[in-house]
Amino acid sequence: MSRIDRLADQTADAGSRAYDWMDTRFDLDTGRQFLGKAFPAEDSFLLGEVALFCFLLLVLTGMFLGMFFEPSTSDVKYEGSVEKFQGEEVPEAFASVLHITYDIPFGMFIRRMHHWAAHLFVASIGLHMLRVFFTGAYRNPREPNWVVGTALAGLSMGAAYTGYALPFDEFAATATGIGYNLATSIPLVGGLVGKAFFGGEFPSSATIPRLYFIHVLVIPIAIGVLLAIHMAILIRQKHTEAPRDEDVRGLTPSPEGQQAGATASDGGTESAVSTTDGGTESVLPKDDDSVVVGLPAFPNQTAVSAVVFFLTLATLSALAGFLPVHNIAEYGPNNPAGTPELIMPDWFLMWVYGLLKLLPSWMSFTIPFVHIHISTEFVGGVLLPTLVFGAIAVWPFVDYHDESVHFTADPLDRPWQTAVGVAAVQFIMIASIAGMNNLLGRALGVGTGVINPILTVALFLVPIVSGLVVYRVLGERDEQTHAKPHPEEVDDD
Repeated sequence: MSRIDRLADQTADAGSRAYDWMDTRFDLDTGRQFLGKAFPAEDSFLLGEVALFCFLLLVLTGMFLGMFFEPSTSDVKYEGSVEKFQGEEVPEAFASVLHITYDIPFGMFIRRMHHWAAHLFVASIGLHMLRVFFTGAYRNPREPNWVVGTALAGLSMGAAYTGYALPFDEFAATATGIGYNLATSIPLVGGLVGKAFFGGEFPSSATIPRLYFIHVLVIPIAIGVLLAIHMAILIRQKHTEAPRDEDVRGLTPSPEGQQAGATASDGGTESAVSTTDGGTESVLPKDDDSVVVGLPAFPNQTAVSAVVFFLTLATLSALAGFLPVHNIAEYGPNNPAGTPELIMPDWFLMWVYGLLKLLPSWMSFTIPFVHIHISTEFVGGVLLPTLVFGAIAVWPFVDYHDESVHFTADPLDRPWQTAVGVAAVQFIMIASIAGMNNLLGRALGVGTGVINPILTVALFLVPIVSGLVVYRVLGERDEQTHAKPHPEEVDDD
């Protein structure tokens, strides 16, 4: 035996002993059955993995940025690479972001990647929830995971909001001020909420440290916990699966152990057919949902996940390399006496901004006797968004099913559910357009006073009309489908 062969044997023996040592302490063999867990080969199912990998990249890039960021509004003398602010007194948070962007190697690239990962994180969660909604994958017994996903969507937006407030430039400070006004508009507890999240009256020396703490610790931990719960429920309940076109055939082991493939079952109604090699071929009926047909977790799905991760990383790297992000040097540090000419939130909060713009001031009122003031800021910026998220969370209990459903549905076969989904999307889209009413007015050459009444009517009318049209069209399609005789019912004369 050569020296190389002896070294290979020793390495293999050491690996075996290490595994045995770990197995006696952690019972690793019990986890082997998870490696065979089936994952349906559906491309749209990978949107959840994109969100997971975005969160991982957000944590990694955030750790890098956190090493250099200073969560303080105290003025310091700037001595960095941006000539515009040389020798000026600027907030320390603003100076540290300039330092990260223009002086730290790869700082601009990492900051951009963090920015685009946050946007892709929110977008992938949103698209994932739309896929689940329109295919009915939230139905019994998966209602809890839908509620968890709704909470993740809200937390992702909260993380993004607290993040773009941190540079404390003129744009960020104005946006943070809007958030502070919304928080303090909550009846009875508004002052307490303002102190808890913004450190008191905005802007104060505690604002940035408080938002930084929420951004880097509170929300990430909450997201991590909910992701773990989401995955645990998914593993426990198994994946939903698209309806099968035909029965599934697969080889099961013969008594002698000869096999070409295997299909796992947990009490389904498989039938067995003998094969010429002594094995048996199992036939899984296409409507049997007790077995998930798909790729095993290892190695197939693991390889797919690795591809998705590197594609996500490549996409974010390309975005970070070619597309600029929020240019704080152009806006300059916070100036309490000034307001940027154009102030708008990120796209995923634009609908909230639109609701604030469309609500008339006369909607503010004071409840008699108890003297509780209800402002338009509270109605448009807190109450309505809360109702929207609440409606999303309870939807599986509205479209409730007594029996468990494991196959996804065709949206075209669900007239009223699809109509509600289309109407909801239209509502969010029009509210988002309202958030950009100044740009729309500029493009059309009219003032916002002309556009706002039209958008207000459209906000309610368009979703209702589009929902009714979808319901009518899909309802007629459903009636025509059920009116057609089944091929087996047609006599062959």
